[in-house]
Amino acid sequence: MPKNRKLNRPVILGIVGDSGAGKTTLAQGIASILGPSRVTMICTDDYHRYSREERALSGVSALDPKGNYMDIMEQHIQLLRAGRPILKPVYNHTNGTLDAPEYVEPGEYMIVEGLLGYSTRAMRDCYDVKLYLEPQEELRAAWKMQRDVSKRGYTADEVRRQIEKRLRDGITFIRPQRTFADLVLSFRHPVVSSLGEPEEDDKDTASYLNARHTLRPTLPHPDLTPIVEGSKNGIRLELARDIDGKPVDVLEIEGDVDDKRAKAMEDLLWNLIPEANHLRSNLGQYMDASQETRMSHPLALSQLLITYHLVKAAMGHYAI
Repeated sequence: MPKNRKLNRPVILGIVGDSGAGKTTLAQGIASILGPSRVTMICTDDYHRYSREERALSGVSALDPKGNYMDIMEQHIQLLRAGRPILKPVYNHTNGTLDAPEYVEPGEYMIVEGLLGYSTRAMRDCYDVKLYLEPQEELRAAWKMQRDVSKRGYTADEVRRQIEKRLRDGITFIRPQRTFADLVLSFRHPVVSSLGEPEEDDKDTASYLNARHTLRPTLPHPDLTPIVEGSKNGIRLELARDIDGKPVDVLEIEGDVDDKRAKAMEDLLWNLIPEANHLRSNLGQYMDASQETRMSHPLALSQLLITYHLVKAAMGHYAI
């Protein structure tokens, strides 16, 4: 763990986003950097109140707070922040049932990912770093289709119907949580035609997706000037307005950034957290549609940027 660690409690990262936004992939990558033995990961989907069958009968979706034990979720996140164990419920995504609870002890780092993690002020106050994922909507739909059909037992038609049925709940319950994030991360297609649709070319894969980071002033972000100054190729940092009109920094990492520039940013971030240099590992790995392991520079640098904030939090650099 980082030398000069000042916190005597777990450092907690929150990852919130709609279903299929890539929360678990990002969380697993960050955990691999920090060291899986030092990281405890929980998914707030485990706090679903109803089984898949019961939700179908009642019409209450998993995105609706009424379909989740929000009070227990809030209590458990507070307990974990205090360094205390919990008896966590378990939702089985394979068959949609509520399984036996499991005993969970907090690690030095905690990653809490799911749909509704920022729904209450008490929960939001527990996180050291809050991330919101909002990939391009067609990407999210494709990722959700791939995951739910291959891993969760749904048919393609069932996934399409679910996406359409949950659209209003996503707008009502999930998207408003974006307001509370320190960082907003959006993956998107790098090439867009005049009709607004991705071009059909051989780079239209997850390896070549652009990563756009909206960096809010609620965290002390790293100085990336040595990388972005004097160049617009591959990595850009610009001052912009967020959707609420407030000024933010926007970091754009292009999917086709060359290896040299990606390595330069990676080295810069590691040099800013020398206490954690021993944590260096392979970054940016994910499974493609054919279950092959692939690598993405934007994903790797996104994982490292978030890890930077967690290491800094452990050293006492708090969010505002």
